[in-house]
Amino acid sequence: MNELVLPALAKPDGMTTHDHVHARLRQAIMVGAVRPGAALTIRGLAAALDSSPTPVREALRRLTSIGALNFLENRRIVVPLVTPERFEALISLRIALEQHAAQRAIVSMTDQQIDHLLVMDHDIDDAIARADQSAALLANQQFHRAIYRANPDQIAMPMIESVWLQLGPVLGIAMEHVAELYVVDRHQEIIGALRWRDPDALAAAISADVREGIGGFDHHAIARLLTLAKTETRPHQHLP
Repeated sequence: MNELVLPALAKPDGMTTHDHVHARLRQAIMVGAVRPGAALTIRGLAAALDSSPTPVREALRRLTSIGALNFLENRRIVVPLVTPERFEALISLRIALEQHAAQRAIVSMTDQQIDHLLVMDHDIDDAIARADQSAALLANQQFHRAIYRANPDQIAMPMIESVWLQLGPVLGIAMEHVAELYVVDRHQEIIGALRWRDPDALAAAISADVREGIGGFDHHAIARLLTLAKTETRPHQHLP
């Protein structure tokens, strides 16, 4: 049996162990560290998170309550599989939410914040070059957060992160094929639209960034990506 490895996450001062375990497991799902259909166990997660079982049980309860994980009748815990129809709906929702959040933030972003996006985009490219998929997805999420949170009145981020959480296991597969799925760096177009304060160009760049990150927003591409997820999932590799 393979040992589960989850991305590290710093524990801020004052954060409880329960909250840290939840945050780290949530992050792992969001960046595709566990595959769609993968079976998990409390003991295996506790070992991977260097935790006792009690915080793990609480984290699992919170994550199953929002659909990020499923409890089956035989008490197995699995990462949900995603149908093409559900995946398409999630991508459409992600585009709509992120276009809204970006256009609302455009007037609040300073030139210094926009300059920093260039650094963040370089970090994404560096992670991809190292074939570090988790780091690339984390850096990509930080890039988008930096835009949306520039709006002091933004309320969309929790909804956006909920969609990221549901898409994460499949997007982890997509990141392993990013060289063939994502040819144009749409982040440069996003940065350019922000500099010009052009909301229409920004919305178009956000849409292209999301669609091309999963190989094009059509049924053929979605089915292909989900096939990759299905064939690369190891349903018999249960955690210890």
